Amino acid sequence: MVSNVLSLSLDQSIKDTLLYKAQMSPNLIGYVAAALTTLSFFPQAIKTLRSRDTRGISLRMYLLFTIGVALWAIYGLQVNDGPVFICNIITLIPASVVLLMKTSSLINTNT
Repeated sequence: MVSNVLSLSLDQSIKDTLLYKAQMSPNLIGYVAAALTTLSFFPQAIKTLRSRDTRGISLRMYLLFTIGVALWAIYGLQVNDGPVFICNIITLIPASVVLLMKTSSLINTNT
C-alpha cells in the first residue's frame, strides 16, 4: 500500500514537473511556432525566385499577405513580442521580393 501511494506520488510529481516545464517557456513555444510558419513560406518563395514565373501568384493575395506580415511585425514590435516580430520581419523580406517580381512582371506584360 505504501509503495502504491509512493508510486502515485512520484508519478504525479513527474507529471507536475513536465507540465510545469511545458508551461515555463511560452516564448519558446512562440519561437518554434514562428520558425515553422516562417520556414513553411520559403519553399514557394524560393521556387518563384528561381523560376521567375509569377503567373500562378495572385497579386491581390500577395499584396494583402505582405501588408499583413508588415502589420504583424509592427504589432510584435509595439507589444514587445519577439517571436511575432522576428518571424514576420524574416517573412517580409522574401514576400516583398516576390511581390515586386509579380508587379514587375505585370508591368512588363502590359507595356
